[in-house]
Amino acid sequence: MPQKTPAPWRSAAYLFSGAVLGAATLAVGTVLTTVAALLSLVLIGVPLLATLPFSGIPLAALERRRTHLMAPTRTTPTPHRTPDTPGIPAWFRLRLREQATWRELAYTVLLALVLWPLDLLVLTCTVALPALLIAAPAHLAVAGGEIRPAKLWLVDGYPAATATALLGVVLLAVLLYPLGAYAAARAAFTRLLLAPRDAELADSLAEVTRSRARLVDAFEAERRRIERDLHDGAQQRLVALTMTLGLARLDAAPEGPLADRLATAHDEAGRVLTELRELIRGIHPQVLADYGLTAAIEDAADRSAVPVDTDGEGAELPRLPEPVESAAYFTVREALANIGRHSGATRARISAAHTDGVLRIEVRDDGRGGADPARGTGLTGLADRLAVLDGTLTVTSPPGGPTILSVAIPVEIP
Repeated sequence: MPQKTPAPWRSAAYLFSGAVLGAATLAVGTVLTTVAALLSLVLIGVPLLATLPFSGIPLAALERRRTHLMAPTRTTPTPHRTPDTPGIPAWFRLRLREQATWRELAYTVLLALVLWPLDLLVLTCTVALPALLIAAPAHLAVAGGEIRPAKLWLVDGYPAATATALLGVVLLAVLLYPLGAYAAARAAFTRLLLAPRDAELADSLAEVTRSRARLVDAFEAERRRIERDLHDGAQQRLVALTMTLGLARLDAAPEGPLADRLATAHDEAGRVLTELRELIRGIHPQVLADYGLTAAIEDAADRSAVPVDTDGEGAELPRLPEPVESAAYFTVREALANIGRHSGATRARISAAHTDGVLRIEVRDDGRGGADPARGTGLTGLADRLAVLDGTLTVTSPPGGPTILSVAIPVEIP
């Protein structure tokens, strides 16, 4: 599909800003290199010379932003990755190992020595020359005698000046397309050097995946810490409070307002303890940690508001890595919760199996169907969590049902 030629003013602005930037780069680079070479005699300029490989990084960032002049809707992402560990030394080490750093340095040298004079030459031929011809009548009026527009020919009267201006208008209209074509080629060349390559995109994607996995691991560790604090702290104190209230009821007179108040407090403490246990179970069920995914799925099925049948193949599930079991369990729980709240189903079924290195779980119900994960059912977050494990979550729910939620997580058992 052919690309549209960019607007002439965008092309001219892009080339003009490139010429200015290139000239400034040449001037600054010359000064810095000269100063560093002179100071290196007293070992002061050595660190300055050592930073030269990184001088292309800020210029390349500015160049990637400048390409938006040619394609406002197109972004040129950075090819650089974020260091695994914070700190300036880690940043410098990573940048030295990246090919993009050296491409950006090469582009900086090329811009300072070749590209900006070429941009300036193209602007002079396509814009400045026609502009000088168009300005011939005004130039003649100021000069008051004869002129030589753009040093080309002699103009000694207004008829010749008007004809020269008309020629300049025609020449400008003719040269606008070559101007845009050159500017587009110039921007494409910049993207070719400064945009991330396929390998760098793959590295960035892998880094994003690792970062997301670290966040999930940190989240799981925090969940476990909260579960331990609740189990060992608040739950034990509530158990002690419930026992104390029960003993107080035995010591109080059977009839009277004190006995009624103690009975009410004892019952309320028991309800709070039950709710706390359910909360702890929701954070990380002990049955999952002790007996594995099969028992945890059966426990979730027993607690479901809708009757649930479990598949016999679930008994054959081996112990899987903890992140896989946790993600699969909470996906099943969310699916059962959605069935109870939204589907109107009378029965559901869960099947789970580990075959060919993939854990597959299917949750089916006979409800009304029409489920949409994008409507905030909580499945979007679970899909993101499964994606960290390279897993997938698929929901099939035609109007009238049935609704089928399928989970597939690749997992190898050592």
